[in-house]
Amino acid sequence: MTAQIDMNQTEATKKNNKKLFIKTYGCQMNVYDSQRMAEVLSPVGYELSQTIDDADMVIMNTCHIREKASEKVYSEIGRIRKHQEKKAADGGRMLLAVAGCVAQAEGEEIMSRAPEVDMVFGPQTYHRLPEMVAKASRAAGQKILDTDFPPEDKFDHLPDETQSEGVTAFLTIQEGCDKFCTFCVVPYTRGAESSRNVTSIVAEAKRLVASGAREITLLGQNVNAFHGQGSDGSEWGLGRLVRHLADKVDGLDRIRYTTSHPRDMDDDLIAAHGELPHLMPYLHLPVQSGADNMLAAMNRKHTAKEYMELVEKLFKARPDLALSSDFIVGFPGETKQDHADTIRLVSEVGFGAGAFSFKYSERPGTPAAASEMQVAEEVKDERLAGLQQLLNAQQQAFNESMAGKTIPVLFEKPGREDGQMMGRSPYLQPVHIQGPESLVGQIIDCKIDHVKGHSLFGEAVEPFVESEQERAIA
Repeated sequence: MTAQIDMNQTEATKKNNKKLFIKTYGCQMNVYDSQRMAEVLSPVGYELSQTIDDADMVIMNTCHIREKASEKVYSEIGRIRKHQEKKAADGGRMLLAVAGCVAQAEGEEIMSRAPEVDMVFGPQTYHRLPEMVAKASRAAGQKILDTDFPPEDKFDHLPDETQSEGVTAFLTIQEGCDKFCTFCVVPYTRGAESSRNVTSIVAEAKRLVASGAREITLLGQNVNAFHGQGSDGSEWGLGRLVRHLADKVDGLDRIRYTTSHPRDMDDDLIAAHGELPHLMPYLHLPVQSGADNMLAAMNRKHTAKEYMELVEKLFKARPDLALSSDFIVGFPGETKQDHADTIRLVSEVGFGAGAFSFKYSERPGTPAAASEMQVAEEVKDERLAGLQQLLNAQQQAFNESMAGKTIPVLFEKPGREDGQMMGRSPYLQPVHIQGPESLVGQIIDCKIDHVKGHSLFGEAVEPFVESEQERAIA
């Protein structure tokens, strides 16, 4: 698809816009993909709707990571079918598409089990959406299945229309995974690791900032495995890319990236954490387990000691860094001692920025799912409860350590209470103060008074700029 749109076609679509509803599941990359799908379909007459009731097309952008992901998809299809029937009764038609990782993994089965689905396509093919929609629309009953891994880079075929929907934005720079962890389906649903070229990343970052973003989170299945072609023709790593973005994108004040793999955290990227004020002192670095035999069984290709040595290097470069991580309990073959090793690692490292912890659940087609050493559910429950208690205590202690400190806060939107504004600390904590709506998009130093739950509360310690309207009201 070309980004050049015929003017007559554009005027025609303005007169006959159709409604598009996208339901997004899972990770930030799916959120980003959903935004790009909307951009791809806009030139052919589809505008986003916040409700499914008046939609002419519904896209389910699915995720295969969560437990029973496939069955949840079929349940949702059943609910959407009722809206399709109502639309048909009113003389219209509602196209239904299933996209994302479940679509990639189980496309043919979705087609056979759910006749109400018109299109199934994987995450590497949504740049071809206008063509798919045209085919599906021409004849009711024609089904579209597109789950190939195309030889061309989808980003080369997307329109240059990326807009930020707020002061923070996501930007995908890397996709796919070559790690083949034994519990994960991503290599099978997203394909091999590939990286965008630096020129296209910078161009998109500039568009996002021009439309209001002050913070950008760089996304990838293994984002620190980034190896894109630089502006000088050589291959760049993530550290060099981050430095380039900080230097070349005026108005970009904060940079984050997720999700990282310990194997890809090189010295240049570690150094960037200590050198760049743009790079926030927050890092999500999944370890999954603190037991070496579990890490080997998971095919993580790092040991607990290597992970802790990496953490030590990170803290040496950036002493105020806060870590987040992922943990799986009850992986096949996990013993009581293995779990104790995980608890010890958590205690020694500290994950004040929070963590995601889950009971292991089987993912069809992955090596771990075929293991005969599955751990009993009641054992998983007990281990998860103990781990989460420790992780929650660490996060609470870190949050409480903010009381009395003055920290820069990027304000995003009004809070729930009258006159309240909500922003984010450098560590992604929600921060609430009293102030005008003109604070949105500003970075203001705030002194934290107290902590409630996972949120910080305080007041601005510097004057903020009110709008003319707000001054008039005051």
